[in-house]
Amino acid sequence: MKVSITSIKFKTDKKLEQYIQEKVDKLSGLFDGLIGSEVTLRVEKNQKEDNKVTEIRLMISGNDLFAKKQSKTFEQSTDIAVEALRKQLLKHKQKIRGM
Repeated sequence: MKVSITSIKFKTDKKLEQYIQEKVDKLSGLFDGLIGSEVTLRVEKNQKEDNKVTEIRLMISGNDLFAKKQSKTFEQSTDIAVEALRKQLLKHKQKIRGM
């Protein structure tokens, strides 16, 4: 599955990109209809510690799934977003089977 990673107003390192790629790739094992994904990384301008935002959009046939999570590190927010998308994929899969 193609994973497009975009960082807004900063440059990501290869280690972070590889980490995100591996996490998002695990979702492709849950559902065969995944077309691709877009990951957007952003730093909020507030003074809080948990200002790293990860947005993941999964493109599946006929629909898109989206998760936006914020935490102290991009790795942590990616993990939380991937878990939310995993739950969404399982619900979507059950919905399709029920039809």
